[in-house]
Amino acid sequence: MDFNLTEDHQMLSDTLRRFLADNYDIETRGRAAYAAPYHAPEIWAGLAELGILGAFLTEDQGGFGGTAEDVRVIFEELGRGLCAEPVLGALMGLHLLSRAGRDDLAQAIIAGEGRIALAVYEPQVACDLKHIEARAQETADGWQLTGRKSAIYGAPGAQHLLIVAQTGQGQGLFLAAAPELIPAAMVDGGGVADLVMDDLPAECLSPDCADWIEAALDLGRVALCAEAVGAMDFLIDMTVDYLKQRKQFGRSIGSFQALQHRVVDMMVELEQCRSITISAAARFDGPDRGRQVSMAKNLIGRMGTRVAEEAIQLHGGIGMTWEYPGAHYAKRLIMIDHQLGDHNDHVLRLIASQPKAA
Repeated sequence: MDFNLTEDHQMLSDTLRRFLADNYDIETRGRAAYAAPYHAPEIWAGLAELGILGAFLTEDQGGFGGTAEDVRVIFEELGRGLCAEPVLGALMGLHLLSRAGRDDLAQAIIAGEGRIALAVYEPQVACDLKHIEARAQETADGWQLTGRKSAIYGAPGAQHLLIVAQTGQGQGLFLAAAPELIPAAMVDGGGVADLVMDDLPAECLSPDCADWIEAALDLGRVALCAEAVGAMDFLIDMTVDYLKQRKQFGRSIGSFQALQHRVVDMMVELEQCRSITISAAARFDGPDRGRQVSMAKNLIGRMGTRVAEEAIQLHGGIGMTWEYPGAHYAKRLIMIDHQLGDHNDHVLRLIASQPKAA
């Protein structure tokens, strides 16, 4: 397997890295990520102008990418830049809109003329979507939805919402226009929302599309894994720089062998995470997609938390302060484990995917 980026992917990576470095410092993030609408509209407009969202769809769908590898490249840079913009919700929403044939709406979102989010999870639902309780009922006036949705990533301020609900045929996908939400900021920044539905009118995109939904969630998990790799890479570099500058007993603490060994362990863990993420992206269209993605999400969840904790310990007290960027990277790494199923959820998913003995 070739781990090197193609020329196009390298250009995409470099372009996004420069944009975030020039426009999205830690102070900008701090002002935007914790207050409504929990992101910076001017940064979102800039991402759309760069065509970043277009990389999530194929040329036939009006984009210029559309592979899991495109997603991996973009989200690794978003993780490196600690970007709290609601790109995850847009990724999953665009994937489902293209499956449902709503290219008109997808093109508007790519152009930055609106935002979309995906409402799947409920308080009792982790990875197993069979436990979804939200219901859709077809009436003479159209479809109506009843139930509750939670952890809708990127929903605050979104003009469109894709909602998963049970129909008589299976798990259906519905489109609603800006329903009333209960918004909040996540602990690491960025917007999330709950939704209470009581005969909410919605357009039915498909009455039975469980496979579409699972594929969109798996693509989101690959994105989170890549984001964690980018964040770990930057946090480790930040830690090494700090160890070189911090002096104790007349020399930099980076010269202490015990601390060097801990940094090496962090770098080994990073490369394991990078490799398994590349593998999950490369095999995304294969028959074992779910298994590959869950193995990656499980490892990323565990190793990301470990790297975050090690970085905090190696920095000492400064590593926990609000003003120091490392604290925000550490929080983001820990939060990534809990999004779209944590490492325990994905162990259970792996167990369930094992072939049963005869």
